[in-house]
Amino acid sequence: MIPIRKKIWELPNINPTSEKDYLSRRTVLAGTSALIGASLLPSKKAHADLHPLKAQTNPNYASLDRELTAESEAISYNNFYEFGSHKSIAPAAQALATEPWKITIDGLVSSPLELDIDDILGRVSLEERLYRLRCVETWAMAVPWIGFPFKKLLDIAQPLQSAKYIVMETDIQKDVMSGLSQSWYPWPYKEGLSIQEADNDLAFLVVGLYGKKLPPQNGSPIRLAVPWKYGFKSVKSIKKFTFVDSIQPTFWTAVAGNEYGFWANVNPDVPHRRWSQSSEKMIGTGERFDTQIFNGYGDAVASLYQGQLNNPKYFF
Repeated sequence: MIPIRKKIWELPNINPTSEKDYLSRRTVLAGTSALIGASLLPSKKAHADLHPLKAQTNPNYASLDRELTAESEAISYNNFYEFGSHKSIAPAAQALATEPWKITIDGLVSSPLELDIDDILGRVSLEERLYRLRCVETWAMAVPWIGFPFKKLLDIAQPLQSAKYIVMETDIQKDVMSGLSQSWYPWPYKEGLSIQEADNDLAFLVVGLYGKKLPPQNGSPIRLAVPWKYGFKSVKSIKKFTFVDSIQPTFWTAVAGNEYGFWANVNPDVPHRRWSQSSEKMIGTGERFDTQIFNGYGDAVASLYQGQLNNPKYFF
């Protein structure tokens, strides 16, 4: 049987960077700007110029077992395949058009909706949560996200009882997303959750980080954060939520279903087909940590997979 560890907020705490400190991070970074590649400076400036977001810190997610990733690293080391398959997509992503931003909610719902993101944000309260982010490639970050629980979107969507899963789609902007020319990929980028997963308190729809609105390279204006899963599940720049009655193909299950599964829950004992998942390296510091089952959030989510904890398909 796989052991389930304590809640992430019960781990030995390291005091996180305060909101005041990271809102003034431009001053802190001034002495280290020479270390940042010139090609990344536009993305740094773009995030510094974004308006601050006011959000109360949720006390259940106010500390971690490691220091927060430097903001400069979190906004410059990004996967966003629509802008390329490398990590330095931040400059190109600045062309992403995010205003206005209409979101479609359809499928097995009481009434299909098309809402402006501001309409949605007017119905929820924003909060800040410190989450760990674990990529399937074995790198990791610790990020102060701002957003709202996914369950609040479920309240807006009013799914039918027959709805069991949610498909989320990233926007397509052919004029600025050069990666879309890679026609062998199954665009648009799609990811999915079960209704039970979306209703779990950890599932979080993100609109900001480090006290400011999301920059384009991080998935502006709205993305998903599910910290117990590998990072590719956290779909960016979401334009559509479709409620369905069965598991649908996602971007990565269509590309390489033998390596990237629908569930993709973090587990150090279930390796990727081509590498071990036993440890992770923090971006920026290179510090290495042992990987924890469900990325350390097992106490909150293991009940979603009762009877399946020894089934490898839930962990890749």
